Amino acid sequence: MSDAYIALADGRVVEARGRVPGRTRGELVFTTAYTGYEESLTDPSYEEQVLTFSYPLIGNYGVRDERFESDRVHPRAAVAREFTEDVVEWLASEDVPAIDHIDTRDLVTSIREEGAMKCGIAVGDDVTPEDAREELAKCKGMSEHVDIGKQVSVDEPELHEGGGVTDVALVDCGAKGSIVSSLTDRGANVHVLPYDTSVSDIEALEPDVLFISNGPGDPANFEQAATLVEAFAGEVPIAGICLGQQVVARALGGTTEKMAFGHRGVNQPVIDVETGKVVMTTQNHGYTVAEPGDQLDVTQRNVNDDTAEGLANDELNVITRQYHPEANPGPHDTLGFFDEVLGMVDHDDTQRRAVADD
Repeated sequence: MSDAYIALADGRVVEARGRVPGRTRGELVFTTAYTGYEESLTDPSYEEQVLTFSYPLIGNYGVRDERFESDRVHPRAAVAREFTEDVVEWLASEDVPAIDHIDTRDLVTSIREEGAMKCGIAVGDDVTPEDAREELAKCKGMSEHVDIGKQVSVDEPELHEGGGVTDVALVDCGAKGSIVSSLTDRGANVHVLPYDTSVSDIEALEPDVLFISNGPGDPANFEQAATLVEAFAGEVPIAGICLGQQVVARALGGTTEKMAFGHRGVNQPVIDVETGKVVMTTQNHGYTVAEPGDQLDVTQRNVNDDTAEGLANDELNVITRQYHPEANPGPHDTLGFFDEVLGMVDHDDTQRRAVADD
């Protein structure tokens, strides 16, 4: 085993056991999920962050690539009380530094009290605390990563066929694979498009739904996605998940803000404003909608802190969720969201276009 040090923005340097060598930096965050470590580590929303697992043992059911949400590990480093060899081998194959034998309870408490913070990590046989401090000195805040969308988006459009006649334009700001499969499982054909797709490209596609995906970082840095919402609001049904909700809100007159330590886990309770029904949700975000503006109604709220979890405008055919309704590895209380999204489509018009194309 090698040495490991993590330098925190609060001035501390914590010593740990090195499992995968390397030097890196990022925003230190935590997840409370006790399962789904494969899904979390491959979630593009963790780009430019260092992920701490609050559950003490990570890797107790192995590593299987069919559970991955993307084609690579996205956090810059991973931290746990203990990693199994399966996870260590996986992270090593991805060149992602990993450390364990650290008091993750103390780290999580620090983040809850002081907020998500910059950190620097150094792992290796000859590393020193100063190496970790040097990484910390180079660390950017999340809002400073202005091109983060480019790091996680597809370069060229991709088509995932569902066998039906409904076409969804999914703007990939860091989309999880389960969002695509949740739509194709319902017969939709999903056109995964780059995060900076133009208005003319969407017009040429003539989609039945414009869908803004989840993704990492500050929604203010996804200006082109907001431009698409502005251009097609009232013309094409619009949906959004996580970052997508924030982008939609900003485009329609709302505001967003950075949270102290965000929501990251699989047990966040959300209440529906109209029905009073509470569902448990999977979440991973550090920004939230502060004010929805005049064009959007808050339809769902977080039970713990009252933040907006759902927005809608029935006249404009807009519906969004802050949490992840696709929710792999679970819970699956919220999968009906995708039925609601596809339910906004004018199927008569879609069928007429399909016949005309034939």
